[in-house]
Amino acid sequence: MSYQPTPEDKFSFGLWTVGWQGRDPFGDATRAPLDPAEAVRRLAELGAYGVTFHDDDLIPFGSSDADRATHVKRFRTALDATGLVVPMATTNLFTHPVFKDGAFTANDRDVRRYALRKTIRNIDLAVELGAHTYVAWGGREGAESGAAKDVRDALDRMKEAFDLLGAYVTEQGYDLRFAIEPKPNEPRGDILLPTVGHALAFIERLERPELYGVNPEVGHEQMAGLNFPHGIAQALWADKLFHIDLNGQSGIKYDQDLRFGAGDLRSAFWLVDLLERGGYDGPRHFDFKPPRTEDFEGVWASAAGCMRNYLILRERTAAFRAAPEAHEALRAARLHELARPTAEDGLAGLLADRGAYEEFDVAAAAERGMAFERLDQLAMDHLLGVRG
Repeated sequence: MSYQPTPEDKFSFGLWTVGWQGRDPFGDATRAPLDPAEAVRRLAELGAYGVTFHDDDLIPFGSSDADRATHVKRFRTALDATGLVVPMATTNLFTHPVFKDGAFTANDRDVRRYALRKTIRNIDLAVELGAHTYVAWGGREGAESGAAKDVRDALDRMKEAFDLLGAYVTEQGYDLRFAIEPKPNEPRGDILLPTVGHALAFIERLERPELYGVNPEVGHEQMAGLNFPHGIAQALWADKLFHIDLNGQSGIKYDQDLRFGAGDLRSAFWLVDLLERGGYDGPRHFDFKPPRTEDFEGVWASAAGCMRNYLILRERTAAFRAAPEAHEALRAARLHELARPTAEDGLAGLLADRGAYEEFDVAAAAERGMAFERLDQLAMDHLLGVRG
């Protein structure tokens, strides 16, 4: 197979990904700035279907209204010429020094009000450009000192902010949903709503919970040592997977943002398997950073690699699921029993069933093997390309 992506694959990239200049805490930029319109054209040539942005990616911070209109017009012209869409947008509430103590949870009330107005202004632009999802990553919402932030008050302010934004999109009649992006740390030592589970619990306290879901990122959950496909499964189970960020990560360390498929390849295999079978029909969005070792040819090779790896893994997982020996192994592992309700006869039936407890052969059940190793090796064989 050529593994050539098409718009039907719904691959999207943020302007901040291919546009990352390679600057990090220990080194200056290794690449020149990338014109957003050029990014759109090159991504379209690679086979992407969408492009996303922070407000400051597209419109330099502090731009006049006239300059803002010019930047938006150039971007829209590139979208129209290539056919790329804007499925998602977000707001930069972390780069400027004004957000050094956060945005929605900053101790300074005037900073919180400014953050809300900045977000609302970009929501208007996102809807204008056709976005239906608005991602919210609170990278500065946290603390390093226990006394500096009352987390209960901070969560009140976070709830207040999302409730206000929900009220705004409702009053405007916008077809827009919010996707909260969890991350445990970096740049703050401890960030609020650090995992998928924290975000899902928070959403249930909001005034319009139906407007809010999650935007999990591979590296963010893996930074906390968590199983990313498990987090995605819970988001799907809750009907809250509104968007997803795909990249690569090698264990518990800083947020590496490797191209998708790099890092934990087994996890990537099971993630693609879940996304393709689990009913998620949104963008496969790549939030990665081309390494600072690369020139622009390396940037586009890295972006192409993200899509190629997804397509390879999609083919490999489909082959595994279609293989007769995999069907046999899945039955031997009794997956069909897990899908069956434990007490479809109800509580009364469970209590009346002597075979469920009084006459249950505990020793025989304890001796039964689960056949998981054979099943897992079959999946590994397909991942490595020696079957199917």
